[in-house]
Formats: sequence, C-alpha cells, structure tokens
Amino acid sequence: MDKTLINWNYFQKIDIRVGTIIKAEKFTLAKNPSYIIYVDFGEFGIKKSAAQITKNYVAEKLVGQQIIAVLNFPKKQIANIQSEFLILGALNNEIDDIILIQPSIKTRNGAKIC
Repeated sequence: MDKTLINWNYFQKIDIRVGTIIKAEKFTLAKNPSYIIYVDFGEFGIKKSAAQITKNYVAEKLVGQQIIAVLNFPKKQIANIQSEFLILGALNNEIDDIILIQPSIKTRNGAKIC
C-alpha cells in the first residue's frame, strides 16, 4: 500500500460528509454479501451505495444511523446500481469484517468532515 504523504490542499479536495441512513436492503445481485444503502446528505440529496457490511450489521437496524462518506468519487456501476458515494469503515479483521465510522454525537446531514 502506498504511504505517500499528502499536503493539506490535497486533503481538502476530498469531500467527506455526514449522512443518515434512511433505507437499507439486501443487495441480491452483488457478487459478495452486501446491502444497498440509501443516505440523506441534507443539501446534497439522497444518495445510494453498495456496502459489504452484512457481517456486523442488520439492514433494518441501520436505518436512522449516521455514517461518514466520501461524496466526490465518480459513480461506480455495481451489478444493477450506480454507487454514488463511498461509505467509510474500519477493516476489523478481514475484508468482509467492516466497522462503520460514525459520529459519536448526532449532527446535521451534509456536515463536512475536516
């Protein structure tokens, strides 16, 4: 893995925001067990993404939780959906063992991470 140092200006180009999960459902067409996650990012709208977080999370219990995501990646085709953001998580042990990165205090949807 490349550990190249970046400068502050480069970091500021990454649009990292807080959003609230409004819907989560099994993504049956994905190659690996996944959910389709719908997130309200406030002024940035409601966006969807695929997330391989089925090992540690139940879809119904994700609704209402806030997450941290990168919004300015290009859309990515995953099976039959266009993934519109990258949800951030910590790799706990293996690739299918992801722990979501979440704010410890509820904040407004669309709040910028800096």
